[in-house]
Amino acid sequence: MRGLRALAIAAGLIALWQAVVWLTDAPSYILPGPGQVLTVLWHKRALVLPHAAHTAAEILLGLAGGTLLGALSALVMTAFRPARRWLLPVLVVSQAIPVFALAPILVLWVGYGMASKVVMAILIIYFPVTAAFYDGLRRTDPGWLDLARTMGADGISQLRLIRLPAALPAFASGLRIATAVAPIGAVVGEWVGSSAGLGYLMLHANGRMQIDLMFAALLVLATLAVALYALVDISLRKALPWQPETLDTLPA
Repeated sequence: MRGLRALAIAAGLIALWQAVVWLTDAPSYILPGPGQVLTVLWHKRALVLPHAAHTAAEILLGLAGGTLLGALSALVMTAFRPARRWLLPVLVVSQAIPVFALAPILVLWVGYGMASKVVMAILIIYFPVTAAFYDGLRRTDPGWLDLARTMGADGISQLRLIRLPAALPAFASGLRIATAVAPIGAVVGEWVGSSAGLGYLMLHANGRMQIDLMFAALLVLATLAVALYALVDISLRKALPWQPETLDTLPA
């Protein structure tokens, strides 16, 4: 059922795209139609797919690194009170500086390879994961903690057995947000300086007025992002079976 719904949404978006092309009568060098883009994508697949694999690797590595770093930061802030005074300002600063301003600096420091793009993705992912997980850890039901103290549980045991399982739904929400924004860091880094990736391909296609190829790369990037989000969402639903969805039970 979900697969059919996804296909219906994709077909609707493509039909809307084609309708905009017809109604505006835009030239192909400004807005190519979906048929033209899909044709270019098929004929240029040997060019597009390696760049797509490169960008996908950057996104996955950034997602893994940002999630690990964010989870560790949230756990440290929860377990050690003095650490909050040091890590919370870092958390805020990580979002106060625009990513676009950091991209050229990271490319200069880390290089034009994959590492700078992975770092960019980590910086974007770090905040939603840390903030959501830390919020879940510090909002555990006080009754559960009182019961654990009554039974003689120390702070580490409370964190491991009560706070951590209770915070997993919040952590899952942060991870979903991180998955949705992870491609931004990789593509921005590729725009600033790289020799491979979908962002690199889009930039060069635009410079050569190959707008259909640029749209083809954008379409592949959007497909990658949606597929990654769906995979993470399904995995989280299976990993947290005790968290029921209640929207469908609300009265109409």
